[in-house]
Amino acid sequence: MRMRSRALLVLLLCSLLAGAANAEPSPDPTYKDCHPGDKAALLAVKAALGEAYHFASWTPDSPCCDWYDVTCDHFTGRVVGLAVFQDANLTGTIPSALAGLPHLQDLTLRHLPALSGPIPPAIGKLSNLSSLRISWTAVSGPVPSFLGALKKLTFLELSFNSLTGAIPASLGTIPNLSGINLSRNRLTGAIPPMFLSKSADQVYLWLSHNNLTGPVPAGFAAVNFAHLDLSRNGLTGDASGLFGLGKELQYIDLSRNDFDFDLSAVVLPEQLYTVDLSHNAIHGSIPAQVANLPNLQFFNVSYNRLCGPVPTGGNMARFDLYNFQHNKCLCGAPLSPCKK
Repeated sequence: MRMRSRALLVLLLCSLLAGAANAEPSPDPTYKDCHPGDKAALLAVKAALGEAYHFASWTPDSPCCDWYDVTCDHFTGRVVGLAVFQDANLTGTIPSALAGLPHLQDLTLRHLPALSGPIPPAIGKLSNLSSLRISWTAVSGPVPSFLGALKKLTFLELSFNSLTGAIPASLGTIPNLSGINLSRNRLTGAIPPMFLSKSADQVYLWLSHNNLTGPVPAGFAAVNFAHLDLSRNGLTGDASGLFGLGKELQYIDLSRNDFDFDLSAVVLPEQLYTVDLSHNAIHGSIPAQVANLPNLQFFNVSYNRLCGPVPTGGNMARFDLYNFQHNKCLCGAPLSPCKK
């Protein structure tokens, strides 16, 4: 009986070993080099920007998935990310050769002060982009309308450049765009009426430090902003629709515009931690509800036309007279006492 058991065990082991010997080895899913077309496009980008030191690792005989600033999908070998940043010696314009990277999902060009010229049409051909960041450069010209063709885009940052002209209405057609930063440019005109009307929940919008004029789009009342900065423009009219119960607004800066609405009729979302309404033409009184906002850290309504007592209690003790000064007839601590 023991001999038969041993024989069966030996046969089983031999069968397993034979199967292992005949099995094909599992392929290594990690590509050592990127797609030849992507590599050629990257070398063309290097030639266009002409900064040998920054792109020292970009050599024809080395695997481009190992190159500095480059990210590959290791299952396909396609370049999906390119982040070039912080190089004052990198000069020239945004290379049109970027159009040769059709699988690119994330493109970042930041802190490149000598990068100039307009945003080229090649960027509009990168249909797989989900994130586009071009900031802190000398890039000029308009915000191109062809960016509206990037339907997979979820985040667009074009801040701290020298962009001019109006915000293109085509940006409003991007279905899942949830973050836009166009601050610190020279943009003019009105915010497009349908801007962000198709965006998902939790929208982040920065348009500060431009020359935008006109009212806030009526459609903004239906946008669920989490962070909204419209400061330092020439915007006018009623912005009260940006507030309201049920909204998830956490940060709002409308300072240094010419907004005119009744603050006493506004219901402040409970998640707010920063509210800057200073330097406008806002009237009415400060809602008593502001004292009950649990996360409020900054509140500034100075340089408006507000009247009535400053609410007390809650977090209000942390704010000094500079947060309330230069209004029509606000009173109470930290300002002068209210008249009886």
